[in-house]
Amino acid sequence: MKLVQRRIGLMFAVFLALLGCAALRAVWIGTVKAGTLGERAVQQQVEDLEITARRGTIFDRHGVELAVSEDAVTVFAHPFLIDDPGDVAARLAPLLGRPVNELIKKLGDRNSTFVYLRRKMDASLGHRIEEMHIEGIDTVVEAKRTYPQGHLAAQVLGTVGSENKGLSGLEYAREDQLGGDDGHRRVVKDALGEPVSLIETDRAQAGDDMRLTLDAAIQERTEAVLSEVGQTYTPAGATALVMDPRTGAILALANWPRVDANNVAGAPEYAQQNRAVQFNYEPGSTFKAFTIAGALEEKLITPDTQFAVPPTIQVADRVIGESHGGGGGTLTTADILAQSSNVGTVMIGLKLGATRFDRWVRRFGFAKPTGVDLPGEDRGIVLDVDDYSGSSIGNMPIGQGLSVTPVQMASAFTAIANGGLKRRPYIVEGDRRPPKRVISERTATQVSRMLEGVLSAGGTAQEAAVDGYTLAGKTGTAEKAENGTYSDTDFVA
Repeated sequence: MKLVQRRIGLMFAVFLALLGCAALRAVWIGTVKAGTLGERAVQQQVEDLEITARRGTIFDRHGVELAVSEDAVTVFAHPFLIDDPGDVAARLAPLLGRPVNELIKKLGDRNSTFVYLRRKMDASLGHRIEEMHIEGIDTVVEAKRTYPQGHLAAQVLGTVGSENKGLSGLEYAREDQLGGDDGHRRVVKDALGEPVSLIETDRAQAGDDMRLTLDAAIQERTEAVLSEVGQTYTPAGATALVMDPRTGAILALANWPRVDANNVAGAPEYAQQNRAVQFNYEPGSTFKAFTIAGALEEKLITPDTQFAVPPTIQVADRVIGESHGGGGGTLTTADILAQSSNVGTVMIGLKLGATRFDRWVRRFGFAKPTGVDLPGEDRGIVLDVDDYSGSSIGNMPIGQGLSVTPVQMASAFTAIANGGLKRRPYIVEGDRRPPKRVISERTATQVSRMLEGVLSAGGTAQEAAVDGYTLAGKTGTAEKAENGTYSDTDFVA
């Protein structure tokens, strides 16, 4: 009997000890660990997700889609809920396209409550991961930026980062319009981790669509021509603009080498540059049209004024000769422009003088940005008159000793092609601005007629003539400035 009572007493003592331990454990959990465990419980049952706003679509002038947003799946994990990181990593790696070791490192951090495994992946692969129902692995649908035309106008359109924000090009410059406002969603789950309610606490607002002045067909043809140039001459880079001088609307803006808009990061950095607005170069003979236009406006010459042009001319310490064969003889102003005579143009520049020449250079819009609605526009480099050297008035009238951008040149030539009215270039529909009169209609017509001679017999671009069309233009080649001198082998054409 005493033995039975003793055993009962011992069992009661053990029971009391266990009860005491449980009570102490409950107190410890309810006080010391209450905050941490409560937070984990909430994280397992309540999840706040950011909903990425769908970016606006970018169209060409005819409604062709150039940039769109489509559904993609983002996969993320709560590492503290994953018991076997190695097994989970091995199952997910083939679908995520990530190394197993990389995933193990992310999934094995027990102190981490949230980690992205892959952002904006193919929706079909994301859905396969959802169907695996792995504890601690979740997915959310996000908008992914894609460019259905591939390489077309890639440097113009730009790029979007993983956070759905524009990083370059129009995507960056028009972020306020295209980006929209992100929203937030709260998901409540039951004890088994199954969603029981979904509440949009802040609805995402999609970005606005944007229509460009670009014409996809003209853009594609322009890029094809540049590709032929690249394959034939292997230049460091090339750019081309097609612009309507009556409005300033840019119909095509191409750069070579081409870049895949869906994989810009895979292209070298120099190829990502939009050279039309960011490339500075000495324009060479294409600048002669503005020198002659200024002298016509000042009534110093007419298209028929004759010049006894020597083979060379000395300006201060520099002797300037012709870049083409021959040289010398009697030439009219029209001949000087058609044959791209360096010496004849310098003679006209000397008639203008430094002060008047500088005034016309700036009136045509050089030395300042055009204001085109593209990011990163350079302003070019033009010396102030006070900083001219003795030979500056010999160099600059023929397009050396100053630098411009391709879009500046295009904008300046609109004044000649549009009856003296210069248009600001623009690429987003609705950005058209009023014109500015630069030269008289009479002068613009005279220079245009003289530029037709460039493509006629005896001109420097007669091989570019097209039967049935009246064309006007100007060729130009400039030696590249390197280390304080001009290269004998590298040129901008």
